Amino acid sequence: MSYPSVPEKNRSEGLATHGLRAVSAAVIVGLVTVGMWVLEIFDYVLGGSLDSYGLTPHDVGDLGSVFTAPFMHAGFGHLIGNTIPFVVLGFLAAARGVAKFLAASLIIIIVGGLGVWFLSSANTLGSSILIFGFFGYLLGRGIFERRLLDLAIAVGVVLLYGGLIFGVLPSDPGISWQGHLFGMIGGVLGSWVLRRDTRR
Repeated sequence: MSYPSVPEKNRSEGLATHGLRAVSAAVIVGLVTVGMWVLEIFDYVLGGSLDSYGLTPHDVGDLGSVFTAPFMHAGFGHLIGNTIPFVVLGFLAAARGVAKFLAASLIIIIVGGLGVWFLSSANTLGSSILIFGFFGYLLGRGIFERRLLDLAIAVGVVLLYGGLIFGVLPSDPGISWQGHLFGMIGGVLGSWVLRRDTRR
């Protein structure tokens, strides 16, 4: 005896779940992006005073800035350059579940921020820590999740943003390669910590 309505119902529920996740991802990444723009507008009006919320290396009293530095930028040019990759990679990272996305973002922020705090020599701010972290998270998810879709997304991310890998190398003294490198390490670590249990 067959029950043709059951597979149809499962498909509908699956599509609804994926649709809800995509909408949630778009909303949360959009809100964070708008928030960064609002902060930069306030920073401009206040004459750059919010730049003090960047991370000052080796200053124990400034360790709390690990959590604020990724959302501040050194001017609109800096923010404009980061906005599109933040939105694209952030959405892809969040589309499989907002809870895991938030947990991965926290890991990225902590690992990336501590890498800057220990190894950098200049005040550091900007969402590139998160951008490189999302890049590493998506690559790691393609490896650890063992799902065709995650692997396809990882390949697509490499094709679109593979050049980011060169940002982890010391080059321009005005660019925090430490934030890039440890942000990416944090992303890969997050993908491993938050991976599905594939044991049966």
